[in-house]
Amino acid sequence: MMLKLISLVLSSVLAIFASSVNAGSLLERGEKGKVIRIGFANEVPWAYPGEKNAPMGFANVHTIAVLQTMGYTNIESVVTEWGGLIPGLKAGRFDIITGGMYILNSRCQNISFSEPMGQFGDAFIVKKGNPKGIHNYQDVKNKEARLVTGTGYNSIEAAKKEGVPDSSVMQVPGPTEILAAVRVGRADAGAVTYFTALNLAKQSKGAVEVTNPSALPDWTLNYVGIGFRPSDGDFLKAFNKAQAAYLGSEAMLESVKKYGYTKSQLPGDVTTAWACENR
Repeated sequence: MMLKLISLVLSSVLAIFASSVNAGSLLERGEKGKVIRIGFANEVPWAYPGEKNAPMGFANVHTIAVLQTMGYTNIESVVTEWGGLIPGLKAGRFDIITGGMYILNSRCQNISFSEPMGQFGDAFIVKKGNPKGIHNYQDVKNKEARLVTGTGYNSIEAAKKEGVPDSSVMQVPGPTEILAAVRVGRADAGAVTYFTALNLAKQSKGAVEVTNPSALPDWTLNYVGIGFRPSDGDFLKAFNKAQAAYLGSEAMLESVKKYGYTKSQLPGDVTTAWACENR
């Protein structure tokens, strides 16, 4: 009984300590020089861990550069599965989601997004030669094919909107598992972003190919934002101001060039408010 009591007291003390470490808004902690944690999954070339979890990918380098222009340099990485990004942000495991997340209405109900940092389309990966002739969600439905995608990916909502039955959609942790499912025939097509599809095709060494992204509906063109907790609105406002000055600059485009991001990915005049309402 005494050991149980000691354990309970220790747990309470640790909880209080953990709470005090994360006390205060992100803006307050940032101004005090405390660490800012960025969360992302292994999504090449968007955001992924390099050596010793170093943040790689264009969403990461963009976000870090904006934070640095704001005067914040004490930044740490937290790598998790894609499906854990929003729950992790809400639970305080990290302060910002950099992982290349589309601004969707369903996500806007849970977190706050920065203004868009880019626009991007989706595509499918299929076996070489596309033996089942799958180019879009209607092909998946009409040919009773099996589609694989990642847990928490926008393509789950897209498939449902296009009438693909839930039983035809397999959910796996991320790109590695999507590629494996298509290669071994557990799925006929894998739904991912176009950039991710190109990277997976390269990894497969010719075993899979990428469908034409224009074969998917126009409304699947999406906009990426950086994710924040709604309670950190002051920080988000400052981030948006700094991003507006940096986005599309020569320095920005040079930093993301090696990851495939070009001027054509700039979001134009689309706002987060519009994307939250229409996506």
